[in-house]
Amino acid sequence: MKARWVKRGVKVGMIGVMAVAVFGFLVMSLWNWLAPAVFGLHTITFGQAIGILILSKILFGGFRGRPGYRAHWRHRMSQRWQQMTPEEREKFRQGMLSRCVRSDFVAEGSSDPRNA
Repeated sequence: MKARWVKRGVKVGMIGVMAVAVFGFLVMSLWNWLAPAVFGLHTITFGQAIGILILSKILFGGFRGRPGYRAHWRHRMSQRWQQMTPEEREKFRQGMLSRCVRSDFVAEGSSDPRNA
């Protein structure tokens, strides 16, 4: 049983390395084809292309963890919302508004920023 998981792990690792290599080559090729001609920039190496991939993942993709985590979180939050009383829901809304919306954005006497 353990050997099966080891084989699967090696297979997934090899696919991951191949994917990084292919995407790195694509980034390097596209950069070296477009950036010098369009922007007057220098060409890049394969290692720099991999660095650009990692940087773009950090800046635009983030590290979200498990793929199903968001759905699980949404389901948990929905359950909690259903168990709240109307007063608790309103208190939660007000707390979120105070954290997420600038106070000068909300119209005088309105607790809903969509009405502002």
